[in-house]
Amino acid sequence: MAVGNEQVLATTAQELVEYATRHRLIEAADRIWAYNAVLAAVDAEGPAAPRPWTQPADEDQPAEQDADGLTLDDLLNTLVHHALMNGVIERSPSACDALACQVMGALTPRPSEVACQFHALESARGPKAATDWFYALCCANGYVRQSAIARNIKWKTPTTWGDLEITINLSKPEKDPRAIARAGAAPQDSERYPACQLCIENEGYAGRGDDSPRGAHPARQNLRIVPLELGGERWGLQYSPYAYFGEHCIAMSAAHRPMHIDRATVSNLLELVDLLPHYFFGSNADLPIVGGSILSHDHFQGGAHEFAMMRAATAWTFAMDAFPDVSAEVLHWPLSVIRLRTRSREQALDAAVHVIDLWRGWSSEAAGVIAAGTDGTPHNTVTPVVRRVGEAGQPGGAIYEVYLALRCNVTSEEHPLGVFHPHAQYHHIKRENIGLIEVMGLAILPPRLSRELAEVSRLLEAGQLDALDANPLTASHAAWAREVAARRGADVAAGKADAVLQDEVGQVFSHVLEDAGVFKWNEAGEQAFHAFTNSL
Repeated sequence: MAVGNEQVLATTAQELVEYATRHRLIEAADRIWAYNAVLAAVDAEGPAAPRPWTQPADEDQPAEQDADGLTLDDLLNTLVHHALMNGVIERSPSACDALACQVMGALTPRPSEVACQFHALESARGPKAATDWFYALCCANGYVRQSAIARNIKWKTPTTWGDLEITINLSKPEKDPRAIARAGAAPQDSERYPACQLCIENEGYAGRGDDSPRGAHPARQNLRIVPLELGGERWGLQYSPYAYFGEHCIAMSAAHRPMHIDRATVSNLLELVDLLPHYFFGSNADLPIVGGSILSHDHFQGGAHEFAMMRAATAWTFAMDAFPDVSAEVLHWPLSVIRLRTRSREQALDAAVHVIDLWRGWSSEAAGVIAAGTDGTPHNTVTPVVRRVGEAGQPGGAIYEVYLALRCNVTSEEHPLGVFHPHAQYHHIKRENIGLIEVMGLAILPPRLSRELAEVSRLLEAGQLDALDANPLTASHAAWAREVAARRGADVAAGKADAVLQDEVGQVFSHVLEDAGVFKWNEAGEQAFHAFTNSL
């Protein structure tokens, strides 16, 4: 290795260690050990650090940057480049990512230390102080991919249902609903380790490349999981590496078992908001089409965010005689959502289970809802969300709110991917399942839209509508784009095509959510919904 390269490596390794010290990932006394760990990760035998560590790390440096203004990504990219140039790793995205995770895993406290610090803070200063610390650690060690998250395209669109949040997610590819269903139903491979990306066995795992006979699996050396107990079972809390909202976290069962919605699910959600009352928690539905993208592992999602659904107006209230301490209401929301409010955790649990159990067996010819197939296959389930609020709606209060979005996964000849799933006319924008996050009003749209909408915008502003069908980037959007141009041609001509398309995408998302609603907002749908709530 050339001397110049050695100097770059030494400087980078030292600045990375100083970054880790400032962020309290390691102690100042660990710096020499950490420096050598970084060298070992890139298979280097030297050189010495360019600046002797005779003084404590400078605690006045900006937390997000090293002493020379370089970000964590800059430092890790330099190490990865060094490893590539010296043949330490192969030139593939997974190998480069694995090296970065390996380095940061070495500079992150061990899981037992993280758990000890979390619970110590929780006992001394409360659960919010504990999660604040844990989230900062997961950002500082690069597990929460802040730079990747920042590249996502986000905006809000005013709609009939309030301001919906729209995200074009540039971090993950679009998934086919049928592939999601197959993955959830597939027999578990006892040879696969970890069994899925949500298993607690991912903590510290080195990952596998595309050429592995066991299949590709991302590196997770810098993952840390705080152990929890829910319902007398072991669970774990981690933050999502590709967060969709503030402090997006995941609570997952230690057992690799399929998603399920039942009494235990609601009880666990209520227990979670008692443990972490400043967060909401919810679960994807447990059936294909209406479930999320991972049905094979029992887990919840939560975080510090208020969604549009939580601000929805009340359409009507109803009483449940068996639960006098529970107020019940139907929300004015595109999906069919019931909200239960009470100060009693026991009443919240019993009332929610009552609604779920009745919905499981409910059929409505007028609404097209069929509870089960002729072979007994269930079609009805719910997407549940739980949070605690105060009288003014502030998080962490004494009132339990349980949101139950009624779901049905029936299919038809006209809608083979699902009657209550995004209809084919909107697949050019959204084809994937409507999961927990989208139920609440935050769209997660595929990365392809970034390039496709930019090209649609260009052609609209150029007045080249005839070119839409022939262009592979715009062909799927052609009919929609022409309809938009016909309605909003003046804005397009004024050079506002980008803004127009963002607004129109938001409107499409509102229609997608309407498709997912089992009781439509028309006379027949409202009558059917009233019939269900009256039965409660």
